[in-house]
Amino acid sequence: MARPSIAERVLKGLEEARDHAAGKEVRGLVEHVPKDIDVAAIRKKTNLSQAAFANMIAVKLPTLRNWEQGRRTPEGPARVLLTMVNKKPNIVVSTLAPKLAAAKSTKAPAKAKLCSKRAAKPQDAA
Repeated sequence: MARPSIAERVLKGLEEARDHAAGKEVRGLVEHVPKDIDVAAIRKKTNLSQAAFANMIAVKLPTLRNWEQGRRTPEGPARVLLTMVNKKPNIVVSTLAPKLAAAKSTKAPAKAKLCSKRAAKPQDAA
């Protein structure tokens, strides 16, 4: 029997991905999800406070605290997102919080920000 062409293998892979996304069993599929997630260590990689990190990943602050203190465990999409943050924190932060990432990359003094706001105000007519 001849080996399937590249196009046939790609199509089969796409069909398997569609089936997996629909919740169907895909023969031979192996999911790689870490058993334990150290949420506090992951957050620290981003140099964000608990409040800022919770806001970035769209969870409530008490939820994040429960995860960090081991009272609860992240599940589903949150677990996947935390795994992504753990592997590539800069990419995830720049994607989910672009203003925050830009502020971190440019360490402008606070006074410079205030001056630019004042300059944007219309001048009094004299």
